[in-house]
Amino acid sequence: MSTLLNSLTTELRRGTLTLAVLSQLKSPQYGYSLVQRLEKSGIPIDQSTLYPLLRRLEKQELVTSSWDTSESRPRKYYSLSDYGDEIFNQLKQEWEKTSQELYILLKGEDEDGVN
Repeated sequence: MSTLLNSLTTELRRGTLTLAVLSQLKSPQYGYSLVQRLEKSGIPIDQSTLYPLLRRLEKQELVTSSWDTSESRPRKYYSLSDYGDEIFNQLKQEWEKTSQELYILLKGEDEDGVN
């Protein structure tokens, strides 16, 4: 892939990663489990991308975190806050609307569905 295409692909994916991460936090997840869930769904994400994103989402109060120290290795779990759930649902609706509009454009149809 060319450098330009890589750059444009990264830019295209950047916004969708936030939506993808939020979609997986309805139940608590720790970082590695989140990486696995996303990759299983065909969305690769580096830990170097995930953790800064989780910190930003936490700072924006969309995500809460808590430590589980019951195992030999402590894990930080992340989950959607109530506010995060509200924002996620609004983003999901916007994504669905935008996806439909973009699909029509990419098919080469106008608003009336005529080529």
